[in-house]
Amino acid sequence: MRASQKRYLDDLGQVGLAGIRRDENPGRNKLDLKALFGDRPVWLEVGFGGGEHLVHQAVRNPGVGFVAAEPYISGVAKLLGRIRSTGARNIRVHPGDARDLMDVLPDQSVAKAFLLYPDPWPKKKHHRRRFVTSEHLDPLYSIMAPGAQLRISTDIPDYVRQTMEEVPKAGFVWQADRPDDWRRPWEDWQPTRYEQKAVREGRTPTYLSFRKPDA
Repeated sequence: MRASQKRYLDDLGQVGLAGIRRDENPGRNKLDLKALFGDRPVWLEVGFGGGEHLVHQAVRNPGVGFVAAEPYISGVAKLLGRIRSTGARNIRVHPGDARDLMDVLPDQSVAKAFLLYPDPWPKKKHHRRRFVTSEHLDPLYSIMAPGAQLRISTDIPDYVRQTMEEVPKAGFVWQADRPDDWRRPWEDWQPTRYEQKAVREGRTPTYLSFRKPDA
């Protein structure tokens, strides 16, 4: 990391989420989202990379509270730099595994979730480590509110295959009526550096929208 990025990490005291890891919170006490965001709806981003999309959404939607997780500290530093430059104040960050964050989010508390260019784990023996498995999808389904949307983007065809197999099994319903529904990005989309790299290298992004059924 550059020296400036290391300085950004000082801001974690303001936007970081405490008591997320199991060693900090062995009882898995739930986050008090009302204390964090008042009555604002809550959106979740799993693995925010450098934070391009997260900050874009936060600035665009000041009436929403955002929680997000990213295990790579360089990505966290980049996000904190973007928060400084934009003045976004509706983001709270867990610099670690998204599963720990999902374990402490209250049931039916998330109105929208994003999984954007997740680690593809390309070797077949590692596919069970992908996010789109029951280990992650079941708790994600529990914390999402009825009618909530799940957005997934990837440039890996086999990840699309596994997503289309596993996400409906978890209870989500695919929202697509025509090819453009998965070929074209969402209207409020902000390309990430991973997408830009994929396009440069000739890979085609896929944009998948799912919905948790109403109660």
